[in-house]
Amino acid sequence: MDSHTIDIRVRYADTDQMGVVYYSNYLVWFEIARTEFFRAIGMEYKKIEEERCIYLPVVEVYCRYKKPAKYDDNIFITTKVKEIGDSKIIFEYEIKKEDRIITIGNTTHVFINKEGKLIPIPEDIKQKLK
Repeated sequence: MDSHTIDIRVRYADTDQMGVVYYSNYLVWFEIARTEFFRAIGMEYKKIEEERCIYLPVVEVYCRYKKPAKYDDNIFITTKVKEIGDSKIIFEYEIKKEDRIITIGNTTHVFINKEGKLIPIPEDIKQKLK
């Protein structure tokens, strides 16, 4: 799958005293979008963790705020795979409001087992992510 897009309506609780979305909420939205990306390719984070004891912790994050989102805005978050390595994957995000890019970012994840040891990305997962 090349990319996957979801939409989210900004809630009042997502905003700060200045009426714009609080900066850390964008990272929450990245996670929601990434989880839905996995679901769209037929893989669920929960099942990967529970059935295969594979975890994908975030080891690096980047977020560039270009324009603010505000209460009741309908935003669209597109997720795509930027890079796949042996044990690492980078997801790229683009948040749009009214066809204008307002935020870009990426998250880097590594694949680990339940002991926290780095493992290679299983081939079936790698193929679905390509």
